[in-house]
Amino acid sequence: MAGQTAGDAPAKPEITGRDVLARGARVMWRGIRDEPRRFTTAVLGSCLFGALVIGQAIVVGWLVDELIQPATTGGDVTAGAMALGATVLIAMGLGRVAGIFGRRLGAGFMQFALQARYRHEVTRRYLQLPVSWHQRHATGTLLSNANSDVEAAWFPVAPLPFAVGTMFMLVVAVGVLFSVDWALALVGLVVFPVLFVMNVVFSRRMAPRQARAQHLRAEVAAIAHESFDGALVVKTMGREDLETRRFAARAGELRDALISVGRLRGLFDPLMESLPFLGTLLALLVGAWRMDQGAIGLNEVVQVTFLFTVLAFPVRAIGWVLGDLPRSVAGWDRVEHVLQSTGQMPYGAQDLPGSGAAELSFRNVDFAYDPAQPVLRDVTFTVPAGRTVALVGPTGSGKSTIATLAARLLDPEQGQIALDGTDARGLSSASLAHAVALVPQIAFVFDDTVRGNVALDRPGIDDDRVHEALATAQADTFIARLPEHLDTQLGERGTSLSGGQRQRVTLARALAGQPRLLILDDATSAVDPRVEARILASLRGSAQSTTILVVAYRRATIALADEVVYIESGRVIATGTHERLLATVGGYADLVTAYEKAEEERERDRLYDEASAAEQEEEVAA
Repeated sequence: MAGQTAGDAPAKPEITGRDVLARGARVMWRGIRDEPRRFTTAVLGSCLFGALVIGQAIVVGWLVDELIQPATTGGDVTAGAMALGATVLIAMGLGRVAGIFGRRLGAGFMQFALQARYRHEVTRRYLQLPVSWHQRHATGTLLSNANSDVEAAWFPVAPLPFAVGTMFMLVVAVGVLFSVDWALALVGLVVFPVLFVMNVVFSRRMAPRQARAQHLRAEVAAIAHESFDGALVVKTMGREDLETRRFAARAGELRDALISVGRLRGLFDPLMESLPFLGTLLALLVGAWRMDQGAIGLNEVVQVTFLFTVLAFPVRAIGWVLGDLPRSVAGWDRVEHVLQSTGQMPYGAQDLPGSGAAELSFRNVDFAYDPAQPVLRDVTFTVPAGRTVALVGPTGSGKSTIATLAARLLDPEQGQIALDGTDARGLSSASLAHAVALVPQIAFVFDDTVRGNVALDRPGIDDDRVHEALATAQADTFIARLPEHLDTQLGERGTSLSGGQRQRVTLARALAGQPRLLILDDATSAVDPRVEARILASLRGSAQSTTILVVAYRRATIALADEVVYIESGRVIATGTHERLLATVGGYADLVTAYEKAEEERERDRLYDEASAAEQEEEVAA
C-alpha cells in the first residue's frame, strides 16, 4: 500500500504561465460550444447590466446638472423633473436586477450543466476502457477525475459571462469618456489596460501553483480511498500510525500548495481591487484641473468619477476568470487524459445466433499486460456447449487472465476467442452481456437489498427468477433467515455477510441472467467444500442449459468437471479428464495432490475446532 503511486500523469505537459491563457481560452470555448444558449443568455444579461451601469452614470451626471446644482444655487427645480429623475433611476435599477438575474441564472445553469455532462462523460469513458487500463490507475485518482477535476475545469464558467459583459462595458465606457473629455479618457486608457495586464501577470504566476494543488488533491484522495478501503488490513497489521503519517505528509504538501496559492492571491487581490479606486481619484484630480480650465462642468466630473466607482466591482470579474484559469486548465488536462485514453474495446453489431448453451473456443491466443512479460502464449482449447471444463494450473499461470478474456473484458493480442464460432469482437455489447456471465474471485456486493443485488434492475428478472438463482447458488437458506429476506439491505460491499455468503449472492446474480456461458474464476473459494459441491451439482442438474468454465483448485471441484485444461506459465500443457491427467501429467498430479493435502489440513483444523468447541460446551454444562 505504502509504495503505490497515487495518481496518473496528465496527458499534456506541465502548465506554465505562458500558455495558460491560450489553453484556458480553449477550455472556455469548448464550454461555450457545449452550452451556447445558456452562455448567450448569461452574456445578454451581463451586457444589459453593463449598459445600464453606464447609463446610470450618464443619468447621475444629468441629475447633477438639472436638479442638484440648480437646487444648491437657488434655481428653479420642478416636481416633474424630480419625478422623471426618480423614475429613470428606478427603471434602471429594475433593469439591472433583470440583468443580474439573467446573468447568474444563465451562468449557473451553464456551469452545473457542464459539470454534469463531463462527469457523465468521464464515467462513461471509465466503463468503456478495458480492465487493463483501470489496473494502472488508482481508484482515488479516478474518483478525483470525475469529481474535483471536472468541478475545477468549469469553475471559471460562473464569472465568465460577467467578464465578457464587463469587457463590453469597458469599451462603451471608454467611448463615453472620449465624448466627455479627452483627458479623462486618457485616465481610462491608462487604468483599464494596467488592470488587465495585472490580471494576466497574476494568472501566469498562479498557473503552476494551481496545477500542483490540483494534482495533490488527487493524490490525497487516492491515499485516503486506499486507506479506508484497506482499513481491515491497516488495523489488523497495526499500521494506523504509518497510514496516518503517509496521509498527513501528502495533506501537508497540499496545505503548503494551497497556502502558496493564497499568498499570491492575497498579494494581487488588494492591488487589483484598489486600482479602480486609484483611477477614481486620478479622474477627480484630472477633472478638477479640466474644470479649472473651463473645459468641462461639474456634472461631467461627477459623471466620470461615478463611472469609475461603479466599474470597480465589475472589472474584478475579469480577474476572477483569469485567476481561476490555471486551476481550470489543470483540471481539464486530467479530465481530458481520461477522455482521450486509448484502449477502448469497440463492439460489433452481431447478436449471438441460436439459443441454449454456447461453445467457447480459444484459438492461438497470446496476451500480455506488459509487452516485455507475456502472460499467455498460443493458448488453444474448446469448452463444448453444455459441458463443464475446469481450468487448473499453478498460481500465476494465467487462469484468471483466461477467464477475463473469455468474458471479453480484455482482447487478445493475437488469436481468436469465439462463442459458437462467432468472434467475440464482432458481437454487440448487449449480446455479450446477455450470453456471458463472469463471477470473479473477489465478490462485490452493492449497498442494496438482496433483490437489488441479484436482479440489478435487468428486464425480465422477477422475484421467481431471483429465488431460483439463489436456490441454485445454495444461498436461499441463509437469505430466508435474514430479517427482511429479499428486502434486506446488505450494506456497503455486503459487510453484513460472510465471504462465502457474498460469493453465493454474486453467483446468484450471474445465474439470474440465465447466461449461455458461465465463467467461475475461483468464485467459491470462500465456500465450505460441501456447499461448493452442492452448488456445482445444482448447476449441472439445472434445467437451464449453460456451458461452464471454472477456475478450480479443490480436487472435488475438478472431479465434477467433464474435462480439465491444465496450464503452466501461460501455455496449455494438457487437456482431458481428471483421471487421465492425474495418471499421465506429473505436474498436474503434483499440483492436485498439493491442493488435496492443503484441503485435508484445513478440514482437520475445522473438525478440531468443532470438537474443542463441543468440549468447552460440555464443561460449561457440567
